[in-house]
Amino acid sequence: MGPPAVLVFVGGGLGAISRELFMLLFQRDSAAFPVDIFAANMLASFLLGLIFGLHAARRVSDHAVLLISTGFCGGMSTFSSFIFGAYSEMRAPGHLGLSLLYILSSLVVGYGVTWLGLQAAARLRRT
Repeated sequence: MGPPAVLVFVGGGLGAISRELFMLLFQRDSAAFPVDIFAANMLASFLLGLIFGLHAARRVSDHAVLLISTGFCGGMSTFSSFIFGAYSEMRAPGHLGLSLLYILSSLVVGYGVTWLGLQAAARLRRT
């Protein structure tokens, strides 16, 4: 495992720990708005935009991008990657429709396959 993989590994661990701290910091009852997940997703999204913006301006190294974006942000929230992918696609000329399709289909299909997974788990529990 070379240096880039170590950076992703370390960043991912720190991101996952940070997400858990958000869960503890913003504890909620099951009926409340999920502030903990929302806050983790928004922080990871901000950091992803920041690191890629600084990288584009040659203010941070490729290694910093791996540590913070793939590692930390990936460990904290894959939502940030989802949003950045949609944003990047939307910026391409003539790709607004494709970006909106990506966002909508990710939400609808993601919700649907989560429901299917829960249904499958319920059936497995009964057997």
